[in-house]
Amino acid sequence: MRGDHWFRAQGTAFAVALLVSVIAGGTLGYMGIEGWGAWDAFYMTVITVTTVGYREVHDLSRTGQAFTVVLLLGGVGAALYTFTLLATVVVEGGLPKRLQRRRRTRMLETIKDHFIVCGYGRIGSIVAREFRRQSIPFVIIERDPARFQAAVDDGVVAVEADASREDVLKRVGIERARGLIAAVGTDAENVYAVLSARVLRSDLFIVGRAETEDGTRKLQRAGADRVISPYLIGAVQIAQTAIRPAVVDFVELATSSDNLELAMEEITINPTSPLSNQSILDASLRQRFGIIVVGIQRQDRRMEFNPEPETAIHAGDKLVVLGRPDSLKRLEAEAGR
Repeated sequence: MRGDHWFRAQGTAFAVALLVSVIAGGTLGYMGIEGWGAWDAFYMTVITVTTVGYREVHDLSRTGQAFTVVLLLGGVGAALYTFTLLATVVVEGGLPKRLQRRRRTRMLETIKDHFIVCGYGRIGSIVAREFRRQSIPFVIIERDPARFQAAVDDGVVAVEADASREDVLKRVGIERARGLIAAVGTDAENVYAVLSARVLRSDLFIVGRAETEDGTRKLQRAGADRVISPYLIGAVQIAQTAIRPAVVDFVELATSSDNLELAMEEITINPTSPLSNQSILDASLRQRFGIIVVGIQRQDRRMEFNPEPETAIHAGDKLVVLGRPDSLKRLEAEAGR
């Protein structure tokens, strides 16, 4: 594929150079044979090569007529060849692809607070689809050409490269990123991607995908904040659905982004928020926002489930709350104020 692009680019350059040479040669020929000025010679050459059919600029001598015949025989073919090749490049997507690459480059230079998703396989494509549904900015890194093209066809901002390379991670704006998801095909590739990301950003939130228990341990050692095993989660989900179907239905309903009546969200308390250093009761979360505090994750990642009304809320805590989406947005605004 890349070889075809190279040969096409070389052919286009050759065709343009050939046409320029014909026009330059025709201009010089008329100047030398007929003694015309540069503009008259150039104009005569152009109308001859393009077969426009206008009359001659000046009367031609017999030698000038012979030169015109030679110019027609050679120049018209060169012009048709060049114009056809340029039209082919445009029609087959050469120009749109270049414009698309430029737009992608500009987006990569300006994007921020985004997630970097390494891999566009079964897991990565599902993650991307969920991010798009929730309007969360993200960038895909995929080194497989077919999967990269699939991401581009889906309208996703993607880079065809190796996610474990530090220069690639810098290119997709890791210094401005919100987090990274390592969902490449193998545990080894995910470990390398996590290691590279952790070297560049010690504070970056990283989620890794593992296929084996050994892969889980290695991803944790590499610096992943969370390690997810799709097979383990899938098996647990199947078991829970068989045992407690109503509970599973409720959780799916609360965590679905399509649900307009009920949603579960985590909200971080900003140090300058009026909710900081207040108890749940004093903050009147239930009365003011109509939400239920399911749990509080402290800064040390310790989780307090179903906290009492007198439980204090501190800066940096994450409230796991349940309520209507509009109520959650109002609470999030006050928590981040």
